[in-house]
Amino acid sequence: MSKKEIVIADVVDKYDNPIAELVQVACQFSSSLYLVRGNHRINAKSIMGIMAFNPHNGVEVEIEADGADEAEALTAMEKFLLCM
Repeated sequence: MSKKEIVIADVVDKYDNPIAELVQVACQFSSSLYLVRGNHRINAKSIMGIMAFNPHNGVEVEIEADGADEAEALTAMEKFLLCM
């Protein structure tokens, strides 16, 4: 399992539909992907989960990836959330 803590950039201004686009990024990988904030651990492949999580500018999250392509998945999620 790989983990990385980041502070989310302004995804609302960068992307047309940040929640749907984030889920699309996560679904490209076979690894399990989660966003963790406090006691909340959300499946990044669940649009309802991401909607409830409400990723927005300045929020500190930990990205967790577990699986065969976890390194690539973690990097893709990080790039998306940092608006790189």
